[in-house]
Amino acid sequence: MSSSSPLFRHVSTCIVKPPPRPRTRCHLAVWDLSMFNASYIQKGHLFSTHLLSRLTIADVVDRLKTSLSTALLHFYPLAGRLVTEEAVDEQGNVTGIYVSIDCDGQGAELTHVVADGITVADVLAPSSDVPSFVRSFFRLDGVINYDGHSEPLLAVQLTELADGFFVGCSFNHVVGDGTSYWQFFNAWAEIARADGAAAEMSHPPVHDRWFIDGSGGLPIKLPFTRPDEFIDRPTQPPLYRERIFHLSAESIARLKARANLECGTSSISSFQSVASLLWRCITRARGLPAEQTTHCRVATQNRARLQPPMSPDYFGNSIYPLPAAATAGELLAHGLGWAARLIHETVAGHTDTAIREKVEAWMAAPVVYKMNMFDKFSVMMGSSPRFDVYGCNFGLGKAVAVRSGTAHKFDGKVTFYPGWEGGGSMDLEICLEPPFMSAFEADEEFMSAVSPSPELQWLQDLADSRDA
Repeated sequence: MSSSSPLFRHVSTCIVKPPPRPRTRCHLAVWDLSMFNASYIQKGHLFSTHLLSRLTIADVVDRLKTSLSTALLHFYPLAGRLVTEEAVDEQGNVTGIYVSIDCDGQGAELTHVVADGITVADVLAPSSDVPSFVRSFFRLDGVINYDGHSEPLLAVQLTELADGFFVGCSFNHVVGDGTSYWQFFNAWAEIARADGAAAEMSHPPVHDRWFIDGSGGLPIKLPFTRPDEFIDRPTQPPLYRERIFHLSAESIARLKARANLECGTSSISSFQSVASLLWRCITRARGLPAEQTTHCRVATQNRARLQPPMSPDYFGNSIYPLPAAATAGELLAHGLGWAARLIHETVAGHTDTAIREKVEAWMAAPVVYKMNMFDKFSVMMGSSPRFDVYGCNFGLGKAVAVRSGTAHKFDGKVTFYPGWEGGGSMDLEICLEPPFMSAFEADEEFMSAVSPSPELQWLQDLADSRDA
């Protein structure tokens, strides 16, 4: 990289609107309403211009703009804005508020930026921390979901690099969860491949929100009269280092076999095996006292667990962070399988009955989650290696890598992605405070499971092709 402080030059910003459709109001479900204090989901793809044939960056911007307009016709809540209305009793007293999405085609934001001096290789940095400039690939940094009253619910930034580009999306978490995010991203790419045509999509979104009483979407009243009663903005950014670690399919298979052997079962999944490894190794790196309770929180889907199950194409939020608990002493005194069993039992207990009990409890006493609810002794496993991350084909070649912004990052946050080469491999985006990361990088149990990143081979192949 030519400069340690790359210059980002703004080229253009426009509002992309969908074709006209009737104005509608999208009432929010329980899982949506609890997300006001969270940040926008920030994920994006890195592309190399080496993989393009005749397209210029101007062609790419035009393709993204045209296809995004069509995508917003199908995913119309993303083109709307949040609105809040007061609930008033017969005496004129405010008794609460209703928050919904006004779907009137207000539009999403598309920004074009040039990052002078940054190359694809600079972004990948496979043997070091994720570069700090990656956070500048995303719009709406530091914005919380409740700001969607005035900010767009979707903001896309195309960052032009010296030999590639990055497409980063900031997606309001009130509108949907990670499943919904990748559902939208893949549908948008599908439309782009069809040159923006409004053909039938392979997986059209299901917009009817899930309400436990079967009301069909009557608004839920929140027991607040002012935003300051439930809005909690972060006061300062957390301090952490961030690294990407790669686990091959073979390494994960060995972990899974080991966990199941230690448990005398075959029910431990690949994800649970990797999560238990991370929980143990991060706890050890932190040097927690033996008596300190620590949790492994796993972002868990409700869609298929409800009876009847929700559509897999449900466009909204439907997740809970489920905590498995142990003391640090217990966790490190026992093996990988012991921790994996705890996680497995926690997830297995998340049944239709358990979900409905959580929803009923929330309805009896609504709460908006605060980001400081997460304790410093625990780990949080987010996203999923099952998301179709590298199937997002905009007709621009396969993405070289996926990266994320600063949203939802703190000490102990782990984000799972499928590995670039597929086949059951995984990439782990791990955030830890600097001293903990240094200890984690030296942890023999974890590092023995880490595999060389395929990005290294990709970079070498690219260099060889340029020299040829």
